[in-house]
Amino acid sequence: MITKKLKYLLLLLLCSTAPVAFAQVTQSTKLPVDNTNHMRDTVPVTKPLTDDQMLDSLRKKENSKKDSVIFNSKFIKVTNERLLNDSTQVFPLDTGLTNYENYSPLYQPRSPKIGLGNLGLAERNLLFEPSKTIGFDVGQHFLDAYLLHPEDIQYYRARVPWTSLYLVSGGQIEQMFKLVHTQNIKPNWNVGLNYNKYGSDGLYARQKPDHLNAAFFSWYESPNKRYNILGNLFFNNLKSPENGSITSDTVFTGTGGLSSTGIPIRLNNSRDNLSDNGLYLKQFYYLGRVDTVGGAGTSKVLPTQRIAYTLFYNIRKYRFLQDDLDTYHVFPDFYYDKGVSRDSLALMHISNEFSYSFYLRGKSLKFVKNEAKLDLGIKHDYYSYSQYVRDTLTTPNQPQTGLPQMDQKQAKSFQDITLKAKISYRFSDRMGLDADFQQIAQGRDFGDYLYEAKLNVSAGDKIGKIILGAYTQNSSPPLDYTNWITNHYRWVITNFKNVKTTNLSFNYINNKLQFDVKAEYFLIDNYLYFEAEQGGIDAYPTQLGAPINLLKISVSKNIILGRWHFDNFAVYQKTDYQNTLRTPELYIYTSLYYNKLFFNVLNSSIGLNVRYNTPYAAPSYAVGLGEFYNGSAVKFSSYPVATAFIKATLKRTNLFLMYDYANQGLFSNGYYTVNRYPMPSAILKFGVLWSFYD
Repeated sequence: MITKKLKYLLLLLLCSTAPVAFAQVTQSTKLPVDNTNHMRDTVPVTKPLTDDQMLDSLRKKENSKKDSVIFNSKFIKVTNERLLNDSTQVFPLDTGLTNYENYSPLYQPRSPKIGLGNLGLAERNLLFEPSKTIGFDVGQHFLDAYLLHPEDIQYYRARVPWTSLYLVSGGQIEQMFKLVHTQNIKPNWNVGLNYNKYGSDGLYARQKPDHLNAAFFSWYESPNKRYNILGNLFFNNLKSPENGSITSDTVFTGTGGLSSTGIPIRLNNSRDNLSDNGLYLKQFYYLGRVDTVGGAGTSKVLPTQRIAYTLFYNIRKYRFLQDDLDTYHVFPDFYYDKGVSRDSLALMHISNEFSYSFYLRGKSLKFVKNEAKLDLGIKHDYYSYSQYVRDTLTTPNQPQTGLPQMDQKQAKSFQDITLKAKISYRFSDRMGLDADFQQIAQGRDFGDYLYEAKLNVSAGDKIGKIILGAYTQNSSPPLDYTNWITNHYRWVITNFKNVKTTNLSFNYINNKLQFDVKAEYFLIDNYLYFEAEQGGIDAYPTQLGAPINLLKISVSKNIILGRWHFDNFAVYQKTDYQNTLRTPELYIYTSLYYNKLFFNVLNSSIGLNVRYNTPYAAPSYAVGLGEFYNGSAVKFSSYPVATAFIKATLKRTNLFLMYDYANQGLFSNGYYTVNRYPMPSAILKFGVLWSFYD
């Protein structure tokens, strides 16, 4: 009995101490955790997120302050009105260094310009680049390079707000600032603004322009990607002083040295003012089947039918103001006021365009074959202009009173109706044919037309592609050639014929070899230009009675040897009227630079850009008319102009430091592109572009 009781007592003690013993083991020993699910998986499978869904998720994380993603240019896509003409397509934002140092609109490698000696002053193309437009044209294009128009505005898809600040400074001599800001207020609705400012003192007196551009833009795309609307409000206010050129013709050869301080000028209080403001609105809707394709960093929506409507409203005002006597005889004459000019022209332009597009393509988008497209459109343009001068010599009721007044010299309103058609056919993904027809069927410029055709043939990346092109154009003379009334220039010419231009072109492009050659032949009938008598300044519109033949060959070749890059572009032009066109026979641009990554963060390039053109008969410039004209056939010596530079990218910032015209004094002390207007001397410039993604 005692033994049984002892057994029961011992069993009771073991049971009471067991939990404590197991608790001690659990607290003192770290056992391995097996997370393997040995049972059947019942967790639902999550579908992979699309790019848009992933970006939206990142945005939500950012808003809740839990995001660790570093935003960069990959979150910004860009497009423009031209790329949206027949489909919706966007591309990655370009933040590279290529051509970054060539910021000036005057010195673009493939489209160089001549001018009056400073950024912001009157300019025109150095090479022969005819305008491919028809219809009414005022003709005042001497400040076009500094304008901001709807075709220049880009549109974005920004998953994060993006701001770009771009500053270029050459001290007080040359300054430029550009700002772009954009953000999506909804995933499919983007808004933004552009702001550009040019302000440069120049080397000589009264060379300080004051140009301002601004634009507010927006792009909305419906969630089903069928409806798009683009819109922008643009503003331009360009103020360009006119000094009539310096009085010295020996600034680079005389004994006075290179200093420009104190050199007298011919006009001390004259200026141009151009305001160009407007509204642009384009909307289009996709009908039928909509196909979507995408690539690395790009996306594209291909419709099968599309209807579009475009509204363009524009108010443009040209003013020339003079407040000093013409002591140096800059102007050929005066008709209304001897010492004061208030010439102005105001133009209102309203355009409405409707179009319908029809596409025929197979269901497979990987291999496009036998795709056809037809565009039909009609465009209505309404114009109204009036021209005023300040008149002190005569008034309607009291002649010869000498009392100043603004007198309207001409006013007119009219319209043009243009019919448009475009036919495209893709035989395969390597061959396509495009034909474009524009014809003014009714209105003031009845008979103007532009017919163009292109054949694209590709033989793959290794062999390259060929583009055969041709166009014929018939365009009315601009207003300032036919009916112009100002204080210093006045004429009414009714017998000018339309200018007819015929062009044939052959273009071979090999992207793998970085080689591009284009041969063009131009035949121009009834060419219009301004000229003056030998040694005179009385610029007057003239029409050439004989046809002009011009051959233009452009060649581009880039060479890469390790870290060295050698980029080249050359143009050869040959015409039977070289002194009439006033353009050089040969133009060369070359850039030699070395790429290097420093400290694994600083991507940099160090190099030299060189521009050169052969001597040509330099044109003169007519102050108060805003036109370059053929005056005395003066040919200036021509030497290479070199620019040494270093540029780099550091995270979100691009930088450059350049010494423009670094070889001044080596071949010559300076150079001209326009008669009597010397170009800038050597100058040190720096530029910085900041990008902010927040």
